[in-house]
Amino acid sequence: MSGSDQWCEGCQLCPVDASLILLHGGPLRADWPLSVLGGLSQESGSVEQISLHCAEGSLEWLYPAGALRLSLSPRLPMSMAYKGKSPRQVIACIKPSSSFGGAQIYLERDGILKLLLSEAEVSLHSKVRCFSWLPKKKVALFLQSTLHQDISRRIAAFRYELRGDWNSRLSLPSACRPGSAYSQIPFIRGNIRTVSNDVEMQESIINVSATRIHRQKFTLFQPLGKSSKPMGSIRTLLRCGVKPGPGSFLFTGWLHFGEAWLSCAPRYKDFRRIYEDARQAHENPCEVSLD
Repeated sequence: MSGSDQWCEGCQLCPVDASLILLHGGPLRADWPLSVLGGLSQESGSVEQISLHCAEGSLEWLYPAGALRLSLSPRLPMSMAYKGKSPRQVIACIKPSSSFGGAQIYLERDGILKLLLSEAEVSLHSKVRCFSWLPKKKVALFLQSTLHQDISRRIAAFRYELRGDWNSRLSLPSACRPGSAYSQIPFIRGNIRTVSNDVEMQESIINVSATRIHRQKFTLFQPLGKSSKPMGSIRTLLRCGVKPGPGSFLFTGWLHFGEAWLSCAPRYKDFRRIYEDARQAHENPCEVSLD
């Protein structure tokens, strides 16, 4: 975001309607963990069937034995309903815990199993895995326990998110244009302190000093130490090439596994100009409190 670069070309992570659901939460959240007791009550050759209807949540499989089949049938957020159309695809992501063990996760599609996450992979790095399917298709996650002499030390735990088209634009050459910046859902206004890159995760972490918090459902930005200004971080893709730049920005975005992700970041002075032009033309889709 240095020089004249005001947003991340080709790196818009989600449409506006998905931002609305993710930032403000929806009625279909499942904040509590779903715990399944394995080895003490489940036979080694059995398969336990579970249906996941919530848009997001977490699962813990204690002492894995046998197998679990998780049917994915989310009630999609209302963000699609108001447009009067169904999403082109459903996208799901899973994030294993750093101590994930005792099982491997397969994606079941059309009766065929494909390895999605091995136990060995998690021991090296707990990256997020994502996959998609058409709304009328049926898919499931198949968790198969692995052989260990002492299963009492194993817990296969992960978080999941299910959305309709919520990050399908990741692979599209779309850009966040100045003319549409006012229609995004604001996070905060603030200044970039530093930008660090995580090559392994292919992410950039933007450390921000906030001058005003417009919307924040969860406490992602808060004062640290002696500083009276709220501090926090926002993530984006490494390929976006974000760099520190002077001036104040309006950061908009969405939440992904409890972390803030960047959608747009126009300079605040440019946002004000665009917003005022749209307000005078009676074309504002939302109201934002300005200084």
